[in-house]
Amino acid sequence: MVQSLNTKTSAPFQAIAYVGIGSVYGKLLIGDKAFEFFNDANVADTIQIPWETIHHVEGIVTRQNKISRQFIIVLNRQGNSKRQNHVRFSSKDAGKVLKLIREHIGNDKVVKAPTLMSKVKKLLTKRKS
Repeated sequence: MVQSLNTKTSAPFQAIAYVGIGSVYGKLLIGDKAFEFFNDANVADTIQIPWETIHHVEGIVTRQNKISRQFIIVLNRQGNSKRQNHVRFSSKDAGKVLKLIREHIGNDKVVKAPTLMSKVKKLLTKRKS
């Protein structure tokens, strides 16, 4: 059995973690010390992310300004790596989850995910200058 990093947690949320090629169904726990995901099929298979290792969290917002079910946790760079690791989750209660995360890591670290158009616009403005 895996030991939880948290001493206090929120109610568990049903969620899907997109790791590797497939997806894993389980429960999200948001606590005072970490963000935790427990697999439904195998409880020993967990994802535990302490709040200090999270760089920022991206919530996907639609054109109608509604929060999508998916959100991305971007982790701090490890060592001299140029890329940042990220983990994608999906939950019916993504809005509630993002609000709870905002309480722990701060309002400035929960951001709107860049859209395809914003990425293209950024590439075009880089080439001009």
